[in-house]
Amino acid sequence: MENNKEIDFGQNSNSSFDLREIIFPYLKYWYLFAIGLIIALVCANTYLKYAISTYAVSAKVLVNSKNAKNIELAALNNSMLNKEADAELADQIEIIKSRRIISQVVDAKDLNISYTRVGRIKEIEVYGKNSPIQVKFINPLTSNSDKLYGNYRIRILSPTSFELIDEIGGTKKYNFGQKIYNSTGDFIILPNPDKDLRSENGSEIIIRFSPFISTVNSYKGRIQISPSSENSRILNLSLVDNVPNRAIEFIDELVNVYNEDLKSDDAKITESTSKFINDRLVIVTNELQGVDRSLESYKTSNKITDLESEASIFLGESTQTEKQILDYNTQLSLVDFMNKALQTNRDNLLPTNIGLTDGTITSTISQYNDLILAKEEKLKNVTEHHNDVKTLQKQINDVKINLKSSFKLYRNNIQTSLNSLQSKQSNLNNRISKIPAQERVFKDISRQQQIVEALYLFLLQKREESEIKAASTPEHIKIVDSAYGNGGAVSPNSRMIYMGSIALGLAIPFAFVFLRQLLNNKVHTKEDLEKIVGAPVAGQIPNSKVKIIERNDTSVTAESFRMLRTNINFFIDKNKKDGKVIYITSSISGEGKTYVATNLSQIYTFSNDRVLLIGADIRNPKILDYLDLDGFSRKTAGLTNFLADSDILPSDIIINKPGGFNFDFVNAGVIPPNPAELLMNGRFAEIINYAKEHYDYIIVDTAPVNLVTDTVLIAENADLTLYISRANYTDKNVMDIPKHMYQENILKNMNMIINDVDMNRGYGYRYGYGYGYGYGYGYQYNGKLPWYKKILRKFK
Repeated sequence: MENNKEIDFGQNSNSSFDLREIIFPYLKYWYLFAIGLIIALVCANTYLKYAISTYAVSAKVLVNSKNAKNIELAALNNSMLNKEADAELADQIEIIKSRRIISQVVDAKDLNISYTRVGRIKEIEVYGKNSPIQVKFINPLTSNSDKLYGNYRIRILSPTSFELIDEIGGTKKYNFGQKIYNSTGDFIILPNPDKDLRSENGSEIIIRFSPFISTVNSYKGRIQISPSSENSRILNLSLVDNVPNRAIEFIDELVNVYNEDLKSDDAKITESTSKFINDRLVIVTNELQGVDRSLESYKTSNKITDLESEASIFLGESTQTEKQILDYNTQLSLVDFMNKALQTNRDNLLPTNIGLTDGTITSTISQYNDLILAKEEKLKNVTEHHNDVKTLQKQINDVKINLKSSFKLYRNNIQTSLNSLQSKQSNLNNRISKIPAQERVFKDISRQQQIVEALYLFLLQKREESEIKAASTPEHIKIVDSAYGNGGAVSPNSRMIYMGSIALGLAIPFAFVFLRQLLNNKVHTKEDLEKIVGAPVAGQIPNSKVKIIERNDTSVTAESFRMLRTNINFFIDKNKKDGKVIYITSSISGEGKTYVATNLSQIYTFSNDRVLLIGADIRNPKILDYLDLDGFSRKTAGLTNFLADSDILPSDIIINKPGGFNFDFVNAGVIPPNPAELLMNGRFAEIINYAKEHYDYIIVDTAPVNLVTDTVLIAENADLTLYISRANYTDKNVMDIPKHMYQENILKNMNMIINDVDMNRGYGYRYGYGYGYGYGYGYQYNGKLPWYKKILRKFK
């Protein structure tokens, strides 16, 4: 009897992982997975039918650096150049995305007016040549109004007429080209010349007017601009829109507007420089003409045709000095010109590269012009009171002060040098004082002529250089790739939608079953019993609607009791000559101990064994009711009568083959007030000893051990105790009771039985009935083996 714990009549319960054990609980609810999958696919398909598709459009442009001279210094200071280039590129990105630039694009393409075709399933937005109609405002400025708002439904009646349905439901018929009066502005609707409206009869188009600034903000938020790579001057422009043609035209127009904006900045600087040079040329031309007339008049009045040099050495040195004086006078004139231009109260652009030899002044003038342009750029979007404008104005004033100081210092230096040369020239003049007065006067006039002529030629040269520079300036941007789309919609992604819906359709039923399993604390399989209790499992009884099995019954239930009968022989001493006593008990009421006791008694009679069934549950007897033998309780004394009355013999309370059953029966009798005391008086052992002498098997239906101590009081009389647990009924928390009973050996030779196993859940197949005695008798015999069991059998 000691090694019965090592006997295992099922499959190996020590397996750490069994895939079928995980799958079977979910296969029972296969229909939930099918329903969830169908609903998810239907929802995904419906969503894709009504969802608005969006498309991605992108372009690439190369932004040329404004400060091209810095490229030559790259080898000397590469890190500083990269930082300046990155900052400049970031500034250009902000300019492209500015409301000022995008507003021009929205205005040029009328993007605040949209057209939507009404379809059977969903509304589809159309644009440009795909729209059968076009809206034109009588006053073009109306389309830029922020008050422009409203929807109109157009039903095309013919190539020449249509119906207009406004938001409040009013319907009116119009002809194409007829003026329509609106609170925000009058407009006309024209047919698209690229469309044949005869095929559009009956179609409906919804015209939506959106506020101009709202449309600008929408595109400003959706346009994405970023460098192609680090240290790259190529910009990627991308836009996602539900109309790809509109996105393509928007990006192309955005690039054009930005390029024209850059050109206008260069044109302003060129225009300012040219105006300054032309103004000076007018003044110098007049001066030159005056000097020429003076020289002509002097020669005529003095009858001078040719002058000879009387002192070539003095004159040569004088000439050299005069040349230097001429250069300094030229610089003084240029300084005076620039200083005069700077003295005005207005912040105007200064001409650059006009011949000043001081590099510091030239650099400061470039810095001053850049600040003027930056201020003008800011004033396009903000007022003069904005902090950024004030900051720029302060910088302009500081640079202007620096320029004035530089001009003054430079002029003083030139003047000092000129004074020195003039002093030297004075000495020379004293040396040549003997030169005739006519020649001196002629020289003075000629010198003045040379100064003015040199300045005149210089200004002509600078004007030509300015014109050449304006004509040869390269484009600020170069289009690498024009706007294009990949053709496919980026949203909704049908593949991801279907995959997500399938995952969701399977996840919800899975979660439901998982939580159901997680929260279900019931005993389900014999493995549950073995893990919790540790006692051997002698048998598994499937659920059945049959209360008592018949002799020729070949059902799974009958076969399970036959298997139980066979297994019991392994737990009872085969050499025992007298009857074998088998107790049937459980933890709580309702687990099927009476059902097992009666059917076990019945199955032993099929092998011609003498069987006595004793109803020892004297507190709540059920065998008579279960076997429909209520009449015997009134005719015959029961177990409680025998225990209470010593005059009653065991044979007096035994009912021989009641109700046509082949086993004898001892009724529990009248429910006593002191059942525990009756069981302790020793008479119960008398009837057991008597039964051992006259019967092969004594089946005792005892009381549940969790409720009363009756079974424990008479436990010593048992040869084998079968402890019943009911699948999907017995709580696992209750299983601590049989575990304690088994570990402490309170119930003799205790073995477990799991009752009411649900074959439809797959537990029967997993634990013996699919391949054990059920094979050929159960589902396969009746041709009702479930489809999933047929599949799983192939993997067994």
